[in-house]
Amino acid sequence: MKGLEFPIIGTKVTGLNRKFDLSSPQGRKKYFEAKAGDEIKHLSEYLDENTFIAFFLGKKNSGKGTYAKLFTEIFGENKIEHVSVGDLVRDVHSNWKSYSKSKKFEELERVYRGYISFGEAVDALLGRSTKTLLPTEFILALLKVHIVGLEGKTIFLDGLPRESDQVSYSLYFRDLVNYRDDPDIFVLIDIPEAVINERIKFRVVCPICQTTRNKKLHITNKAEYDTENRVFYLVCDNPSCKGARMETKEGDDLGIEPIRPRIVKDEEIMRNVLALHGIPKVLLRNHVPAVEAKRYFDDYEVTPEYGFKLDSNRKVKIIEKPWTFKDDNGVESFSLLPPPVVVSMIKQLVEVLGL
Repeated sequence: MKGLEFPIIGTKVTGLNRKFDLSSPQGRKKYFEAKAGDEIKHLSEYLDENTFIAFFLGKKNSGKGTYAKLFTEIFGENKIEHVSVGDLVRDVHSNWKSYSKSKKFEELERVYRGYISFGEAVDALLGRSTKTLLPTEFILALLKVHIVGLEGKTIFLDGLPRESDQVSYSLYFRDLVNYRDDPDIFVLIDIPEAVINERIKFRVVCPICQTTRNKKLHITNKAEYDTENRVFYLVCDNPSCKGARMETKEGDDLGIEPIRPRIVKDEEIMRNVLALHGIPKVLLRNHVPAVEAKRYFDDYEVTPEYGFKLDSNRKVKIIEKPWTFKDDNGVESFSLLPPPVVVSMIKQLVEVLGL
């Protein structure tokens, strides 16, 4: 973020010269053991008997879901639950017919407290009311009912606080949902706008399986050349898609600009949270100044940039090089792949939990 510098938590291990395959679960398992084995052991022992609540905060497309997924991959789905407020609301909305006949609905109506009636809140959820916004109190009630079934799991909460006036709710979230006396932690992700912009502008999606990739930063195993339109394109890796051409989503060519208001609001919330006292914070950065990269990270941990050209046989050749960009403070930087960011999160969690 402009004017702020999160600390660099390096992953280099003295004497470890091995390169790990970060694209496979097996390779990542060996990588995490080599880079943070002791911390993972301490945290695993803690999670055998305890849980905590972590609030994921970051700008849109900052990688919250990816980091939560990798953390779950390390410690197990039986111990970790990634709860996306947006996904929860959309799921309840999409399945309202069955949800409204379930015991969860009865519990939702029982625990709801708010400034508008329960019926008005439901109308806001279903879009029947264009004048009423879905109140925070209703979202908290949805979360409370959902989390009852997650007892014994650590929660990574994505989507609260979503507005500046929800920050105070998050401070007492564990009490509001009766989720034991768990430690609560804010996990803040600093991602430059240049990274978000490139992730959006070069995003492509398979029209069949809806898998997303990025033509510049996260390619598939095969690329082809469209001779008529003179453009390179990615081919979906999913065998069932039978070589489907991955396509750009409408509007993605505009990059970050359509979501600029959301980006500004996300940063405002993060700055408010950084000023809070009394709750631990884990500070993640997905980038590192280019001049500092080799000091803190191995080359394969840096996000590569991909390009394409035709060889003498008219076959597509993939060109790979480190991706550089200017961060929000104008510093020439490299982006980090998700695994080293997760290593940083694990090391900081061990510290703030006192393990």
